[in-house]
Amino acid sequence: MNDVTRNESGLSVRPVYDSSFSERLDAPSKLGAPGAFPFTRGVYPSMYTGRPWTMRQYAGFGTAQESNARYHELVAAGTGGLSVAFDLPTQMGHDSDEVIARGEVGKVGVAIDSIDDMRTLFSGLPLDKVSTSMTINAPASTLLLLYQLVAAEQGVEGHQLAGTIQNDVLKEYIARGTYIYPPKESLRLTSDIFAYCQREMPRWNTISISGYHMAEAGATPAQEIAFTLANAKEYVRAALAAGLDVDDFAPRLSFFFVARTTLLEEVAKFRAARRIWARIMRDEFKAVNPKSQMLRFHTQTAGVQLTAQQPEVNLVRVALQGLGAVLGGTQSLHTNSYDEAIALPTQKAARLALRTQQVLAFETDVTTTVDPFAGSYAVEAMTDDMEAAVVELMQAVEDRGGAVAAIEQGFQKSEIEKSAYRIALEIDNQERTVVGVNKYALDEEEPYEPLRVDPHIEADQRERLADLRKQRDSDAVERSLDSLRTAAQGTGNVLRPMREALRLRATVGEVSHALRDVWGVHVPADAF
Repeated sequence: MNDVTRNESGLSVRPVYDSSFSERLDAPSKLGAPGAFPFTRGVYPSMYTGRPWTMRQYAGFGTAQESNARYHELVAAGTGGLSVAFDLPTQMGHDSDEVIARGEVGKVGVAIDSIDDMRTLFSGLPLDKVSTSMTINAPASTLLLLYQLVAAEQGVEGHQLAGTIQNDVLKEYIARGTYIYPPKESLRLTSDIFAYCQREMPRWNTISISGYHMAEAGATPAQEIAFTLANAKEYVRAALAAGLDVDDFAPRLSFFFVARTTLLEEVAKFRAARRIWARIMRDEFKAVNPKSQMLRFHTQTAGVQLTAQQPEVNLVRVALQGLGAVLGGTQSLHTNSYDEAIALPTQKAARLALRTQQVLAFETDVTTTVDPFAGSYAVEAMTDDMEAAVVELMQAVEDRGGAVAAIEQGFQKSEIEKSAYRIALEIDNQERTVVGVNKYALDEEEPYEPLRVDPHIEADQRERLADLRKQRDSDAVERSLDSLRTAAQGTGNVLRPMREALRLRATVGEVSHALRDVWGVHVPADAF
């Protein structure tokens, strides 16, 4: 039995692991105790034995009113955390009435143009009790401030707010594309958010450094971790260059990863990522606070592995993916709905996705002990192999001058595209089985009625914007936007004048355009 296979990262997997690998089990420097450096076994001593992970379901579509109704349904169903999906114009810093937004308003998430929309989105929700995650990057500061302003209207102060903004623009240059400003200015905005939240919203996770979208674009597990941690190092360097102390901001850094159906490799991936990050923070950035060394992360099950064919099979995939995330020690989890390869999830599908997590938490025994794979010959060997592969890839990024320089050279994007092409070929050649697609397919698919977005949403949103512009004090708004431009030209924190502009009912697009006036926009090198 000497044959080996290759996992998703291209690393060898032996058919049998035995006591010859036992030296990997006896190194305290590699494992440690749960909740102790290097956090291989988890960031908290008790992990899920005291309480389960946060069940955070991602939702948002159409109007703020429709999304608010879905949030109330999720809270009633037992979710402890909300996760907001924004439509493409909002993600790109455009208002719903701009020409560029036509056809996209409310399609892939909720349309948020102003404080009025944000007020509706969170109406009746206990913002001092729920944790809210917002998947927003280039205009993350704007949506964060709108959330703070709406919470203040409810009587909830900044220090009471808990949640996360994604705010990870570097991965947008690599894989996703919803960037606005050039990298230097984007990093400045990130540092301003770190400093602002340290004073105003100390419980808020100021960034969720994401490998998820790179994985969805085709990155292997090793690439997902390596490029994410390389980006994280760039954010830390930017914050240090802005004069912040590492132990002041690093405890609020968080991460966002995917969970695939390859359960053993995913568990090894998560364990290796914690160990690598702990050493980077302690040894390279001299972080002393153990919380600065912890890699805390949210996981979402792999959307790219969902199929439109026989969509009910996705229920099985999602359950396995969720189990891998839990066994890997995630802090929060979103389980995809089985119909998301077809359209936005229906209410029933969203409820089933949440029930999947509740079954894992309350009907299995995975929460009864910490890191149950610790000491496994196979998983410990896979963890070591994953660590070595990630460190090698991270060094390749460093050799190119760091994450930003490597992005400008197209390194990460090229590596991910090669992996995506390989996977596509394997599926086409039936070297990789996708149940219901290239094997075990049906001659005729059963009919399915997807959730459809009301086509009148765009016109309604434009009408609301027109009313807002008539009702507000336009002169005061313009003065506030001028103050924002002045701050952007200097070195001061731009979030304070931005907050004042938003309070006066400046729109998301107007704020983003004010910064575009000063900083310009990013034009990728391959655009010419």
